[in-house]
Amino acid sequence: MSHALLAVAITLAQILLLFGMGFSIIRMVRGPRAQDRVVALDALYVNAMILLLTIGIRTGSLLYVEAGLVIALLGFASTMALAKFLMRGEVIE
Repeated sequence: MSHALLAVAITLAQILLLFGMGFSIIRMVRGPRAQDRVVALDALYVNAMILLLTIGIRTGSLLYVEAGLVIALLGFASTMALAKFLMRGEVIE
């Protein structure tokens, strides 16, 4: 019983994460400002990371967890670089 409930919960979470990723992509394309696009990119990488983690839970593979960690690190660094670029116009001083 609990395994079936877990499988349904993970499937529902993955579907909702895909919807969130789709909405983030729409916001990235439509804008209207660069700040909105950066926030949408931030939401997109967080949703992608969590989606990879749910796939890792479903399959029992640690490879997806490691990929999620890489996405988290690269996503955070890229968000900081884009925010700095939007604030000052340059990334490296």
